[in-house]
Amino acid sequence: MKREHTISQEDRTLASDTAQPSAVELVESSPRRFHPPADLFKRVIRRPELRKIVPLADTTIYEMEQRGEFPKRFFLTPRCVVWDLAEVEIWLDERRHASETDSLRKAPAPDVRQRRTRPVKPQI
Repeated sequence: MKREHTISQEDRTLASDTAQPSAVELVESSPRRFHPPADLFKRVIRRPELRKIVPLADTTIYEMEQRGEFPKRFFLTPRCVVWDLAEVEIWLDERRHASETDSLRKAPAPDVRQRRTRPVKPQI
């Protein structure tokens, strides 16, 4: 919503006669405020929000952090742990790309013949 300043010609004449610039001139000559894009702001997320984004157990995330496979958490306060949202989103994009190119190592299928309970019946 734009606001237009209505200034009478008389006010402009009085303002130009004085040695100091008037408030009207300062407002008109001042540059617009700079509003940086939202991407420039760092956003951090806490554990409940991370769980909604990354559906992994806390222990899995912790182990992956220790191995350097997941973005590291950091302490905001002595009792508040957070993750950088941008780093988590980059990690997710990398995982998606690795999955699409089949470069992600998948777990081997279990050998069901080695089960002690519910053994597999031989096919006839």
